[in-house]
Amino acid sequence: MGRHIVNRLGRIGSQVIIPYRGDTFRLERLRLCGDLGQILFTPMDSIYHEDQMRKAMMHSNVVINLIGKEYESDSYDFHDLYVDAPANIARIAKEMGVERFIHFSHLNADPNPPELIYFGTDLPRGNSSLKKKWEGDQLVREIFPEAIIFRPADIYGIKDWYFFKYIYHRRYSKIRHAIPIWREGMDTVKQPVWSSDVAAGVLNAVFDTDAPGNTYYCVGPERYCLNNMVDHITKICAREFRYITDIDVSYIRKLIRQRKNRIVNIDTLQREALSDLIVQRHLAKTLEDLGVQPRSLQDMAPIVTNPYMAFKSMDDEYIKTKYTIPKLISVDD
Repeated sequence: MGRHIVNRLGRIGSQVIIPYRGDTFRLERLRLCGDLGQILFTPMDSIYHEDQMRKAMMHSNVVINLIGKEYESDSYDFHDLYVDAPANIARIAKEMGVERFIHFSHLNADPNPPELIYFGTDLPRGNSSLKKKWEGDQLVREIFPEAIIFRPADIYGIKDWYFFKYIYHRRYSKIRHAIPIWREGMDTVKQPVWSSDVAAGVLNAVFDTDAPGNTYYCVGPERYCLNNMVDHITKICAREFRYITDIDVSYIRKLIRQRKNRIVNIDTLQREALSDLIVQRHLAKTLEDLGVQPRSLQDMAPIVTNPYMAFKSMDDEYIKTKYTIPKLISVDD
């Protein structure tokens, strides 16, 4: 989400200060999002380095926390990323007199998230990131009561990781063209949201006088069965040979041990199997309350999958095989 939000802020002439860790090579493209001298970078060696945080927030009136990771590393676990980091940022932002603090969480953040896939007792339990994000939300609300919390569903965009993991030729499977999903995705309902809609919601929250202290749930306009959604995406990319299967737990256990829970990890699989749900939807605030009308996956799928389409550079008369693209069917709650 970082590049989309930086782009939106740069359009209106904002000066954006981006803390970074590691090489600056991946950050250079963000300079094009704003005018000359408006996109600035400052090093931050650690989420516990408070002096560097203070330097980044010194002249800021809005702070947006987008720190996150799909897996735990040797340096930082989920508690560091989703509990300690938000608490430190919220506390320092309060000290520096920041007017608005925007924090990103997850739609299914819960103190006791369900575990739908059983991997045995000898492996770490999954969905710990959702639990830690919920704990981080409580600390942020306690330290910075006026904080604006965004709880998005799975976010998709151009060249993102969300759909690429389904289009990629090999995904957690012994068989090259298989797409393993828990129960073939038939029992999972997803409500993905377009990245630009979330970025527009963040920009509107910066100026909305009623936004401070609220929690916004960012979801798409329609809910889809995961099986139907993945099948639609792969067929748009002209990958007719891809097919969905159930996950092989024994094979995934071997991958987790070999790769040290990084590329293949239990937490990601558990979150993938969990359906998107907004508790008390009639009372929850969504993107519509920020003046944003979310766009449906049906309209955005051809744009998202364009970089991965096979035979897209060939004329239709030379394509011998015509692929039947299944329609996206929205499901009820």
